[in-house]
Order: sequence, then structure tokens, then C-alpha cells
Amino acid sequence: MVALLLLSVLYGSSNVPVSEVFAAIASGLGFSDVEPNPMHRIIFDLRLPRALFAALIGAGLGMVGVVLQTTTRNDLADPFLFGLSSGAAAGAVLVITVTGDVLGVWTLPLAAFSGGLVASGIVLLLVRALQSSAPEKLILAGLAVSFLFAAVTNYLIFSGDNRAAHSVIFWMLGGLGLARWETLPLVAVGLALIAAYSVWRNRWLDALLTGDVTAASLGVPVGRLRTRMFLISALATAAFVSVAGVIGFVGLMVPHVARGLVGPMHRNLLPMAATIGAILLTASDITSRLLLAPQELPVGIVTTSVGSGFVFLLLLGTKRGVR
Repeated sequence: MVALLLLSVLYGSSNVPVSEVFAAIASGLGFSDVEPNPMHRIIFDLRLPRALFAALIGAGLGMVGVVLQTTTRNDLADPFLFGLSSGAAAGAVLVITVTGDVLGVWTLPLAAFSGGLVASGIVLLLVRALQSSAPEKLILAGLAVSFLFAAVTNYLIFSGDNRAAHSVIFWMLGGLGLARWETLPLVAVGLALIAAYSVWRNRWLDALLTGDVTAASLGVPVGRLRTRMFLISALATAAFVSVAGVIGFVGLMVPHVARGLVGPMHRNLLPMAATIGAILLTASDITSRLLLAPQELPVGIVTTSVGSGFVFLLLLGTKRGVR
């Protein structure tokens, strides 16, 4: 992870020596009297926050994936199955194509965050109307909301300003170009929220692995836990998507890899998933910048390419297991 963070800062449209990186960090933190040059500004104000964003968002998406797969008992569950990313995408596209940057640098993150919250609220209202928090009901409600907001997004793209189409496509495919120190607290809060609550309730999550009936007999409030976990996952995902766009397959792949290394118990699974998620997204971001340099490839294309291959391997492994 440390090596990838260093590589993320060193390599880009122009490569810099390691000594410049440390000089830029020292200058940015006020530990050096050397006058910062333009390269120092690029390193400290652009590349360093981008590397941190990749690590934090990857860790958060990995933990969200673990929580959702456990609470829904669905190995293919991830943050984008429940309409969370579709709602955030609709909010961001509304700003890009219709309203513009009315709130400056915070306009896009706030719009995407609000869209994610609206989508999660609709899912929870649907589940409550059905008077059931069963996993299959939650998944169906999430899929319905996902398709709804996908339709809204496509309508906004078609009817909005055509000149913004490139920005919309890049954002919907995921990217870390909005990484700034100003928006780092939003990502940090999202990660802290999902990490704190899931680690605190790791024993309840372990109990859910045995099924709802057994978990309830052990004193776990299954319905309330599932609803709260979904809500917290929605808040965290909205925070991540609001600054990085739709980055698919991280939340789906990471839990499977982490379980293969440390097993299904959440005390070890959650930190392992966070570490693997951070490594995966940081490596994907470096690849997206170098693959077509100096042009930048949306990081979602890289994660989706890796993720599709992973799903193929997962299905083949399941087929062999059945045999």
C-alpha cells in the first residue's frame, strides 16, 4: 500500500524524482523554508490528495461490500446493486447538464451526495411499505430504484447541454479528478462511518451468517440491524460517489478475496477488505493514468475490466464446486 501511494504521486503526465515528492510534502506542511515551485504545487495539491482519495474510497467500498453481502446473504451484492450510485449519478448529471456550478467546488459533491441519499430513502420507504426487511425485498427495491434513477440520468444527458456530455461520461465511469484537500473530510467521514459501525457490530454480523432465525435466537435484532446497516452503507457510498463517480466492482470483488485470506468472521474480514480495497483502487488509478498517457482513462473502466474477469472466475469456481 505504501509503495502504491508513492508510485501514485511519482507517476503521471510527467514523472518526478522521489526527492521532489518529499520536498513538496515538507513545503506544503510548512516544514521547509524553500519556496515552492509549480511542480511542488502539482504534487501536494493534486497528486497527493488523489492518492489518498483512492486509498480511502477503495477501503470504504470494500467494507461496504462486506456489509451488504452479509446482511443480504447475496455474494453478488455491492453498493451499486441498491440504487445508491444511480441516485448519486443523477444528482451529479443534473448539476453538469442543467444547473451548473452554483456552489463552486462543492456543487458536484453535494448534488451527488443528495442524490444518493434520495435513492436510499426511496429504497427504505419501499421496504417499510412492504413491512419486511427480508434480503430479497431489499435487493428488489434497490434494483427498482437503480433502474428508475438510471432512466432519469439518461433523460438528463439526452435533454441537457450536449457540450457537457464528455464530463458526464467521464464522471459516470468513475474518476479521481475531483480529489482536493477541501473535499477530503467528506470521504474521511464516509469511511469512518462504515468502519466504526460495522466493527462495533461485528459480532452481530457474524451471527447473521448463520441465518435470520439463529441470529434472532442469539438476541440480534435482525430487521433493525439490516435497515441500519443499509442506511449507513448508503451514506458512506453517497460520500464516495459524490467525489469519485461510479466506480464499479470494487465492493463486489474485495469481500471474496478477503474471505479467501482470513475467513468469514468480520473481526478480521473488515480490516482485510479495507486494505485490499485500498490497494485495488490505488493500483487501478495508477493504471488509468499511465495506460493512455498523457490522456487519462476513467478508473471505472479499469475496475470494471478486472471485475468482469473476476466474476467469470467466480462462476467457473462455483461450477467446479457443484461438480
